[in-house]
Amino acid sequence: MKPTNEWNPLALLQSPLFTPLHPALEHFAGAPFPSLLDWNRLLAARPAIQVQSGRALRFVAQEQGRLGFESQYEPRCYLNGEVQTRENNWHDLFNALVWMAFPRAKAAINARHYRALTAPDQHPDAGTSQRGGVRDMATLLDESGVIVACAATELADLLRAFRWKELFWQRREQVRSGMEFYVFGHGLHEKALQPYVGMTGQGLVLLVEPEFFTWPLPERLALLDRRVAEYLDNPEHCHSTRELHPVPLLGVPGWSADNEHAAYYDNARYFRTGRGVLA
Repeated sequence: MKPTNEWNPLALLQSPLFTPLHPALEHFAGAPFPSLLDWNRLLAARPAIQVQSGRALRFVAQEQGRLGFESQYEPRCYLNGEVQTRENNWHDLFNALVWMAFPRAKAAINARHYRALTAPDQHPDAGTSQRGGVRDMATLLDESGVIVACAATELADLLRAFRWKELFWQRREQVRSGMEFYVFGHGLHEKALQPYVGMTGQGLVLLVEPEFFTWPLPERLALLDRRVAEYLDNPEHCHSTRELHPVPLLGVPGWSADNEHAAYYDNARYFRTGRGVLA
């Protein structure tokens, strides 16, 4: 099966929606759509990535049919370090790219899933039919998450209060210099192949020091990876999807040619005043 969208890594390297994935994407510029073999070769050429059980990460073909607990996606990843991946599939390609960009955070998400599935009040054979708050939050971050790095609490407060025009237009220069958005969710990356008004991420807000924005991209990604993993490993966190905050991505300054005028932010169907924004 061939991908339905054209494979053009050079275009992805020019888009801010894919910035966290750029270091990995650079390895595939001019090459065909990556295969499992390509991903595992790239893993072998970089510092080892481990899941929280201590097993080394690798990508394997997805199994079909009814699977026992230890062969299901999250348990198999946690117990064996094996990420089941479909060939020629954008969704799984972006999942692999995010593992490269945020290995600790992805391992922490997997660990939260595994611990929730094996908690005393869970029955392993139940699979994902009784997901619960922890797995709901972990899944939403994994699929639609956006890491919001912010050096000013007042900007973070505007985001949490859905005051989009004030944040993205009236405070535009402050946002440019002291707030950055990193798409984390691999499902959101797949949607970003064809951006549309209404595309919304779920933001995890992290306060950083002002000098953060002067660092090279690999250093910024490493800090955010560590901070997200620390957040998820804290047992007080990752219990409700309300820990994440909707972010209308095409409102971020520089992320759409259309948002260079104030009237763009008057679209109340996109820039809503409360929860309920659709991804």
